[in-house]
Amino acid sequence: MPDTPRSALVTGASRGIGRAIALRLGAAGHRVVVNYNSHPEDADEVVTTIRKQGGTATAIKANVAARTELESMFKVAEDAHGPIEILVNNAGIIRDTLLIRMKDEDWEAVLDTNLKGTYYCCKLAVPGMLKKRWGRIISVSSVVGLRGNVGQANYSASKGAIHSLTYSLAKELATRNITVNAIAPGYVETATVDVLSPQLKEKILTWVPAGRFGTPDEVAAAADFLAREEARYITGVVLRVDGGMAI
Repeated sequence: MPDTPRSALVTGASRGIGRAIALRLGAAGHRVVVNYNSHPEDADEVVTTIRKQGGTATAIKANVAARTELESMFKVAEDAHGPIEILVNNAGIIRDTLLIRMKDEDWEAVLDTNLKGTYYCCKLAVPGMLKKRWGRIISVSSVVGLRGNVGQANYSASKGAIHSLTYSLAKELATRNITVNAIAPGYVETATVDVLSPQLKEKILTWVPAGRFGTPDEVAAAADFLAREEARYITGVVLRVDGGMAI
């Protein structure tokens, strides 16, 4: 029996993992808000695809690092589809360099988007979930939040903090039928991986027991499961989708 259709918001949903998650939730019958900060044509394509499949979707532009923009987005989203019941915090950026070369603005930009954006969205979504006594919060983090990575001190810190935020919110909200989980992908076939040199890709694959890169659809499948009613007893989990990379 299919789940009850819910109002879902996926941040950073115009491309890559966010796009795959939005399409998956749309195919499951949920009303999907496709958030984007750039590439409006890609966000429109996601909406069009969901609608062609018989689903409901709306694209809304907002920078997750700007609280005022998020407040406006949530108002538009709730007016169109009702209070957000499934929140997927996917928006994120990278500004990679060694710590000794890292500029303060690169540190702040990554923390503002990846961590503060996640905090803002949770803060704005939780009141509606509390009223409905039902909710799913799923944050897309990274295996580097578990193990670190050279040249990614800012990114690793932001993703590790998302794990801690997940644990705390899971404890706060568990009695209200609201689950809070994170997904930690390894290297996934997205634009970020596409630009790597063949030599670096070959080296990375030696770190992955599965011997290949993941796909956005494989991450989306994990998000889809965590959003289901049958996942109601799973909370406070960081689910690795990494081909064994973090073992």
